[in-house]
Amino acid sequence: MIELQPHAEGIILPVRAQPGARRDEVRGEQNQALKLAVTQVAEKGKANRAIVELLCKTLGLRKSQVELVSGAISAEKRFLIRQVTEQELREKLAAVV
Repeated sequence: MIELQPHAEGIILPVRAQPGARRDEVRGEQNQALKLAVTQVAEKGKANRAIVELLCKTLGLRKSQVELVSGAISAEKRFLIRQVTEQELREKLAAVV
């Protein structure tokens, strides 16, 4: 199960990123984090922007709701998801994982 954490402004979603993949996709869950693959390479924030776009597309979120809070240069990232309850986020995740 993905380990969501409450935050003063929303919910923290842990993400395991795989840049430079063949296609942008959700690859399930790994080590209590959402595993995502993106085609962009990890260079000058390109992969991070692609991950935000993929999160928005797959979870039905606006870009203003998603913010990278840690792990900018790591495969282990943490995103702040705003304006959604933990239950709503869990339901969105269950639909895509």
